Amino acid sequence: MPPATSRPHTADTALPTRQQALKVAVFTLLLSWPLHRLSGTPYHAVFGRIGFIGMALLLAYAAAGRFKPHWLGIAPARLMAVVLTAPVAALATVLATQGANFVTYLGERQTLLGQIMMVFLSIFFGVLFSLAAMRKERKQRERADRLQTQLEKDALERELLDARLRLLQKQIEPHFLFNTLANVEALVASGSDNAGPVLRHLIAYLRAAMPRLGDADATLATELQLVRTYLQLMHLRMPDRMQFSVSDVAEAETLRFPAMALLTLVENAVRHGIDPSMDGGSIEVGGRRDPGSGRITLWVSDTGVGMSETAQPGTGLANLRTRLQGFYGASARLDLHEATPRGVRVELHFDPGTKP
Repeated sequence: MPPATSRPHTADTALPTRQQALKVAVFTLLLSWPLHRLSGTPYHAVFGRIGFIGMALLLAYAAAGRFKPHWLGIAPARLMAVVLTAPVAALATVLATQGANFVTYLGERQTLLGQIMMVFLSIFFGVLFSLAAMRKERKQRERADRLQTQLEKDALERELLDARLRLLQKQIEPHFLFNTLANVEALVASGSDNAGPVLRHLIAYLRAAMPRLGDADATLATELQLVRTYLQLMHLRMPDRMQFSVSDVAEAETLRFPAMALLTLVENAVRHGIDPSMDGGSIEVGGRRDPGSGRITLWVSDTGVGMSETAQPGTGLANLRTRLQGFYGASARLDLHEATPRGVRVELHFDPGTKP
């Protein structure tokens, strides 16, 4: 009599599980006791017959899922196997215990009624346990299907997010490169003696930076190094009008960070803050980790013309906000503040332990 299973049978499973056999044995022990009391037959004899029938029904249930005909579903095949196996298994117990006297044994009214009752109970409990087992298997399959669907959905969402991040990255790369070249063009057009050194530094910078522009494994340390190199280049272009400082950040070597995120902020500070200012200004890049929450704050501040002339953020900032949330989840944010007495401070807030 098949019990509820702990896992659904597959098409390749022709034998019952160990848990099924254990449940049949326990049920046989419990059922044998009232039958022993009602019939007066010794307990071990009742247990042997009930146990044999129970195991026969269990084998039939398991095998039906594997060897069923193609025109019959698994559930009808299992129920049919149990119903047909019950009288055969009950008759086999009589042959095993009575031998050649089984005809005489069944000829007695009391024993014949007992045999019919045994077949009835076998069919009843066999069908009951089969239905319970198939219902549990169906629920397990439904749970497995839901889990598989969710896993596929999550995988698709990750692929879409990666594709979106790659697209945003490609938008930022030419934005950065063209702005940098425009700065060099302005220097050359002005006839500055620094044009040659700046151009050489730019070539060296691009040789170092280009392999990292699409680096999915970029870290905050590599980003800070690019920022330093870029600011050195800009300082050569306007040595009397721009000063800068870049501070180290704890654990920057191991912190995964979206490539060119800080560089975009620094470029904006130069282009929209320092360049338009008659007096120039300074740029500060730094960061800190909150010891309690573990959240990290990075900032780029400048003492340029201020918020009034930079109130309309372009593609770089919009993409950066999206990329930051793609890396660190919806709680990551980008804040713009007006600095005192002038300038702009941009802050990135995120939890490096949060997954998108």
